[in-house]
Amino acid sequence: MLIDTHAHIYSEEFIHDVDEVLQRAYDNDVKKIILPNIDSGSVKRLLDLNDAYPHLCYPLMGLHPTSVDADYNDELEAVKYWLDKRKFYGIGEIGIDLYWDRTYLNEQRDAFRRQLKLAKSHQLPVVIHVRESFSEVYSILKEEQDGTLKGIFHCFTGTEPEARQVIDAGFLLGIGGVITFKNSDLADVIKNIPVQSLVLETDAPYLTPDPKRGKRNESAYLVYVAQAVAKVYGISVNDIAQITSENARSLFGI
Repeated sequence: MLIDTHAHIYSEEFIHDVDEVLQRAYDNDVKKIILPNIDSGSVKRLLDLNDAYPHLCYPLMGLHPTSVDADYNDELEAVKYWLDKRKFYGIGEIGIDLYWDRTYLNEQRDAFRRQLKLAKSHQLPVVIHVRESFSEVYSILKEEQDGTLKGIFHCFTGTEPEARQVIDAGFLLGIGGVITFKNSDLADVIKNIPVQSLVLETDAPYLTPDPKRGKRNESAYLVYVAQAVAKVYGISVNDIAQITSENARSLFGI
């Protein structure tokens, strides 16, 4: 059994065929899918999918860094509201994204820190988005780490020293479709990292793995990520599935 620890299949890209997408995932042994939130505008679709498939889809609540703007305080109030209203399995997707611009860097820092504090108060794991921002994210995480914070650095594409920093902070590396890209050095980065520090993800509908690049990503394609990771470590796909799924189960309590 595989667990997709990061997918946005509640998004509008799947509005016409989400049932078929979930069936294909199940047919490819992806039996659990973790769904990080984006912002207040995505909550209804997220929760509707969870209500329709409660034993397959597990929602997280959080504010994505690219949704942080001048009104971010209102968005954080919505996060707090929903966390008090119903069950979620983690805080996410949170973090800092400086790929597009740095206009709201201070607001992103504040939103990230406040959501880490929410994770601690609710005793929930976090899923962290890092894009052109590892040093900013890591410095805040280290300041807030009191021994109780745990989670995933989603879509990890950093260096081996950064990978070891993540693990030393008590976090897992989320490995997705990038591991299959011909121009990626991710396989070389993780080959000396313990496989016990990994979980698998798709980030559907984004980052579609080879051999499906150019198509919309979906959870069924997690098998290609598992195959690529198994090749790095020279072990079977079944072993990769067992190790990473146990990591995900333990982290999210599913």
